Amino acid sequence: MDTLKATRHLIKVDPDLAQTVQKIGSCTLKPDKSRTVFASLVRSIVYQQLTGKVAGIILNRLLDMFPEKRFPSPESTLSISKEKLRGAGLSYQKAQYIQNIAQAAIDGIVPNSRQANRMTDQQLINQLTSIKGVGRWTVEMLLIFRLGRPDVLPSTDYGVQKGFALVKGLHVHPKPNQLIVAGEYWSPYRTVATWYLWRAADTFDLALKGLKKV
Repeated sequence: MDTLKATRHLIKVDPDLAQTVQKIGSCTLKPDKSRTVFASLVRSIVYQQLTGKVAGIILNRLLDMFPEKRFPSPESTLSISKEKLRGAGLSYQKAQYIQNIAQAAIDGIVPNSRQANRMTDQQLINQLTSIKGVGRWTVEMLLIFRLGRPDVLPSTDYGVQKGFALVKGLHVHPKPNQLIVAGEYWSPYRTVATWYLWRAADTFDLALKGLKKV
């Protein structure tokens, strides 16, 4: 993913986003291609609707359950009961979803890295959302953070919606379909636009915390 080329495009087509780029600086998004597709999906499930700090603690507890001391295989994941998985801090639902993903990996529904690289974004979304517990957002996180796909806009993501409202000076968050229409100008580099929207939301939250401390 050429983040510099993407940023230049965004500056050219969106003056509001250009101001955000100027404030935040260069995009530092770097996909982690060392993870398997299976590991990336499980990680996304763990992180759903949690702060990064809390999710990180739960993920580390989960990994500590396995003797490999690294991300477990699908087979190892299925060997652990849902009750024990819940001991890491997972909800019953998330524990079930993780085991669903593990079974799907064994059944060949979750592709390996080479197979995933040959599939389009939509093919991956269609195939992986057939697994109970894996929604479009989960696959979009895989596309961004593991596969490094350049044109992903997770329109249902709260942080993206919040960042868009801040960048555009809106009083309400956009609905997903409104965000998709607005984001057409950013294509084919909507992933980097998404990164800047996340950073805009994060910067606002940090500034707000600073004001509360004063």
